This record gives sequence, C-alpha cells and structure tokens, in this order.
Amino acid sequence: MPLVALLLLAVAAPQGGDAVVGRWKTETHNAIVEIDRCGPSICGRILTSDALRTNPDYRDIKNSDAALRNRPLRNLQILGGFTADGTGWSGGKIYNAEDGKTYGADVTLLGPNQLKLRGCVFKPFCKTQNWTRVR
Repeated sequence: MPLVALLLLAVAAPQGGDAVVGRWKTETHNAIVEIDRCGPSICGRILTSDALRTNPDYRDIKNSDAALRNRPLRNLQILGGFTADGTGWSGGKIYNAEDGKTYGADVTLLGPNQLKLRGCVFKPFCKTQNWTRVR
C-alpha cells in the first residue's frame, strides 16, 4: 500500500473512533453525557442534567425493571454496545431514563463539535438529536 494511502487511513481513523470521545450536551434537559472508549466500542454516562442539578441524588425511578429503580442517575451508563462502521457507530443501545426503556441507537459525528444520535424503537420509528461538544 502506498505511503500516502497509509497516512490517509491513519488520519481518518480517529474521526470514526476517538473523535466522539468527550463531553456532549444533549438537546433536551441540559444533560451532559461523557462518551469514552469501552474496549472496541464506545459508551456514555450521564454526568449532570437539569434534574440532577435540582436533586443530585435523583434515582432511576422510571426503569421498567423495578430492581433498578433505586440506582442513581448520576454516572449511569446510558450508551453502549456500538460497532464502528466507518462513518460512526451503529448497532448500539441508548437508555432513556425519562421512560425507563432501552432503544437501538446509532452515533454519527457531524463535525468536530457536533454529533447526531439516533434512537429507534425499531427502524423507521426513530428520534434524532444533535449533541454539542462541551469543553
């Protein structure tokens, strides 16, 4: 493989991989989600939100599993199980604490400071949010 092609691959790789690592503000509830690498995948956890600012001990009270309703929302992993697909991450899951349910999800980096998160009951029944990187 020519050296130029190898350099292009090396530069492009972080865009689909580590470029999503960081802290992101959601479109709703002023939540901050920290995305990090989890082995070959990515995962995300809630750092704060409007509800957590009001009540730092807020619990996962709407979880569909009654045994999990007492767990704290702060630092709760809500994203995981993704596979890198060249343009982003697909086949993962997102947990929605508002309704206590988990949905299929895809993450696509739109630019260095914006990502698109798409959560689906099943395709085509999806909801999309654009998240903004925070420093």
